[in-house]
Amino acid sequence: MTLTMSAKLLDAMLKRMVTRGVLEVTHADGRHVSFGSPTPGYPEIAIRFTDRRVPRDVISNPRLGAGEAYMDGRIVIERGDVMQFVQLVQSNRPWEEGVDLGDPGLLRTARDRIAFMVRSFNKPGSSKRNVSHHYDIGNELYELMLDQEHMQYSCAYWPSDNMTLAEAQEAKLAHIASKMDLSPGQRVLDIGCGWGGMAIYLARKTQAQVLGITLSEEQLALARKRAEAAGVSDKVRFELVDYRDLAKRGESFDRIVSVGMFEHVGVPQYTTFFRNCANLLKESGVMLLHTIGRLDGPSYTDKFTDKYIFPGGYIPALSETVAASEKVRLAVTDVEILRFHYAKTLREWYRRCMEHRDEIVAMYDERFFRLWTFYLSGSTAAFENGGMCNFQLQYVRKRDSLPITRGYMAQAEEALNA
Repeated sequence: MTLTMSAKLLDAMLKRMVTRGVLEVTHADGRHVSFGSPTPGYPEIAIRFTDRRVPRDVISNPRLGAGEAYMDGRIVIERGDVMQFVQLVQSNRPWEEGVDLGDPGLLRTARDRIAFMVRSFNKPGSSKRNVSHHYDIGNELYELMLDQEHMQYSCAYWPSDNMTLAEAQEAKLAHIASKMDLSPGQRVLDIGCGWGGMAIYLARKTQAQVLGITLSEEQLALARKRAEAAGVSDKVRFELVDYRDLAKRGESFDRIVSVGMFEHVGVPQYTTFFRNCANLLKESGVMLLHTIGRLDGPSYTDKFTDKYIFPGGYIPALSETVAASEKVRLAVTDVEILRFHYAKTLREWYRRCMEHRDEIVAMYDERFFRLWTFYLSGSTAAFENGGMCNFQLQYVRKRDSLPITRGYMAQAEEALNA
């Protein structure tokens, strides 16, 4: 049997990559090869390629090639599932060990970085298109996947392993609110408000007056309905507006909160983002930024995520985030790094998607379901063994805006959870 160069290269790459756990591969020509060895805690997976182009596509760009081949049904998982498949690959190359998938080459890497930077400028018009790509695919999918109580599409907070997803999301809301040192009647701006969960929670729990802004028309409509159903329409309003346009109106707020939105800003707009936030924040105001972050330094978004999931999106490093906020004299007063919390959240979302598989396929098709579960699986692996984490950064304009010790946070969190 004559092997193509791509098949030889893929075999060599998998042999190097998979040493713990088992990956059995059946090629389109019937050739069967196994990698790794049984290891406690590592899955045993069997996959099959349905055509001879799969090795070439995976070798040329491992993440994009494997993702597209799986989406198109050209990689079939015959033992295990996609979450275990991605886990097997990533857990064999944890971030701490400094190993990675095959290098696509310096020229290709440079080209991908340049193309990504061009797409990540995220001016107001392109920002709305990028947000719509992901969030305007229909609220029904998110209602099946997320917690019904708050519809939080961001990292939950798990002080206990025995919590439900809804409990962990409410714990996240309390954890964030406790860092804002809120008082009744204060004006709060929620940048990237999603389906209104944070805004509604703050209005109910703290009696704040909240403005939530989004670029998703689907989110806007449902957020307004949820606020009315919660009985807080007198305290919460939502607008379809870009944060940059809001700043031009000259409004000011006692508090600003942004959860899971900064990933869509784009590196070229970081200073603009913080400058607008500083202009929107009263002199004694407080801002809380919750974002996915990198454990290492600046990088770029992989092609699968940029093409199919979050066009123009980028996960920031702490260094480039703080460097941008320093330019506008927003002072960092507290930093917290959440490590495994998002992995636990993503596994819950994946479980719910699998439970509702037939409904999701009926809404879209098999290809979308495979795309979506591959995305959730890759994200989970990135938080369990890759270089992803979450940052919670607290900012002030004046250093005396908050108590000088952190005790107020614990007291507020306990009261909110009570």
